[in-house]
Amino acid sequence: MPLLARTLASPLAVEVHAGAIRHLGDLLADRRISAGGDVAIVVGPGVGAEAAELARTGLQRAEVITIESDAGTHAGALALSQKLRSRNFDAVVGIGGGKVVDTVKYAAFQRGLPMVAVSTSLANDGIASPVASLDRDGHSISYGVHIPIAVIVDLDFARRAPSRQLRSGVGDVLSNLSATADWSLSHAATGEAVDGLALALSRAGAESVLRHPGSVRDDDFLSCLANALILGGTAMAVAGESTPCSGACHEISHAWQELHRSDATHGEQVGVGALFATHLRGDLRLFAEMAAAMRRHDLPRTPQDLGLTVNQFAEIVAYAPRTRPGRYTILEHLALDAPVLLDRIVDFVNDLD
Repeated sequence: MPLLARTLASPLAVEVHAGAIRHLGDLLADRRISAGGDVAIVVGPGVGAEAAELARTGLQRAEVITIESDAGTHAGALALSQKLRSRNFDAVVGIGGGKVVDTVKYAAFQRGLPMVAVSTSLANDGIASPVASLDRDGHSISYGVHIPIAVIVDLDFARRAPSRQLRSGVGDVLSNLSATADWSLSHAATGEAVDGLALALSRAGAESVLRHPGSVRDDDFLSCLANALILGGTAMAVAGESTPCSGACHEISHAWQELHRSDATHGEQVGVGALFATHLRGDLRLFAEMAAAMRRHDLPRTPQDLGLTVNQFAEIVAYAPRTRPGRYTILEHLALDAPVLLDRIVDFVNDLD
């Protein structure tokens, strides 16, 4: 009997531990990504330059490129792509937070070069995803790119990140519980195909964070969070789309940015969106678990926690389905009119008191 299998897009190497950046040269050589160290190391402001110096211990032939104010923008990514024409690089290494990593992912994709993601922050699942979120003309656009060929998280740097960034990563991971529930709902209601492996990867990472008793200043928890973010990114690569990590929670976040731009992080917005969507689905057990985890990590849980009134949040939720035409979530499923939606939001807020 023949054994059938499929080829999965995933990183060749994943390293999550303290001191990981010091071994970057060995990893690139061992995995035959770059035997001679002919790579471009792209860094942003802040700790990226320090990390690059550590990385160059085994990469003397590397060229360091610094990007500043245009990190995270489509224009900045195109400019970086042009800079990568200066030499025949074996690969491009992006060291920094989400904006730097996404900029490098897109530029490397444009040049047809393998990309290595070295994250100094754990704010979102862009670490290992096949998506680059870049600002273009004032809007955040998601571009399909190649998944990183290797992913490195050095806990020595991750633990130095601001607590709010780390909590944002927690919110992003927890939102996958809502996104996968939306995907399953779409399958039941519309017949949309669900990739069981992608769903399992996304949920497994999110549930590990949901039930971990540690805090964002605990290395064991940071390892758990990093691995969950990597699993989320890999789930998107397996599915070939963002659905395993993006449902009503992300529709609400995109609408939030369009209608009421604020200083709230992506993880904070999708966390509130996911909690509300879970309340709409009537999953009381998961709602209680998510609310408790978000309280434990000092994450905002209500619109008011992020400076919105109930009426403003109702406006956002009503607009949210327009941000992802064709996606089917609990918002499209219920299609609540304005008065009923407002009542459901009030019930949601009251249930958190």
